[in-house]
Amino acid sequence: MTGYADNKEQVLARLKRVEGQVRGIARMVEQDTYCIDVLTQVSAATKALQAVALGLLDDHLGHCVRDAVTSSADDDGAAAEAKIAEASAAIARLVRS
Repeated sequence: MTGYADNKEQVLARLKRVEGQVRGIARMVEQDTYCIDVLTQVSAATKALQAVALGLLDDHLGHCVRDAVTSSADDDGAAAEAKIAEASAAIARLVRS
């Protein structure tokens, strides 16, 4: 079960809004909209995607990592360590982007 299972519809709705934003940006380019206006919309779409990513990360930490830590007694903490490393790598990717 995924960490975002409880808010899957909300995540999908946010992604559909971002998709609409990106289509709008494409239309702006097709219509030769002023560069700064296009960049402003690209920035807004980027921030919207980052918000989705942060929500997914929060769900991952609150569900997947928590469950691995809770059950870590069964495997000497290997699953918990793996999930924490995975989350750390995801955070690093988000910070770099």
